[in-house]
Amino acid sequence: MRWRGVVLALVAVPAGGVLPAQATLQEAGRRAREAWLVHDAPAFVGQSASIVLQIPGADPSSALGRAQAVELLRRHFQAVAEQGLTITAVRELESGRGLVELERRYVVRGTSDVRRETVFVGFRRVAGRWVVSELRSAS
Repeated sequence: MRWRGVVLALVAVPAGGVLPAQATLQEAGRRAREAWLVHDAPAFVGQSASIVLQIPGADPSSALGRAQAVELLRRHFQAVAEQGLTITAVRELESGRGLVELERRYVVRGTSDVRRETVFVGFRRVAGRWVVSELRSAS
């Protein structure tokens, strides 16, 4: 009996289930950008247990639990239509802490004026992957 080219591919995934490309701050920033563009609040927050939000309608003085952060982001997203979102900077500030800067263009629903703002997404490294820890918007 002859074997005709059976190929079996195995992909090594590190402990924690994070692929190497997803373990970089750059990739975490790309994932956050993609989630923001489609207004997917749960995907943006990801596996973060808590997050500090400094956006309209959120008290910036304390960290929020995941569920509350997702709800506030959903409300924040409902009022606008995204026109563009560009990663302008990715920096590892110190070991285990990173920052991704986004330049956002959006329109408030019911208007036609395009507005701009800078969004700062803070990340921390947990179990070999970057998770969102902070979100601050600056008009």
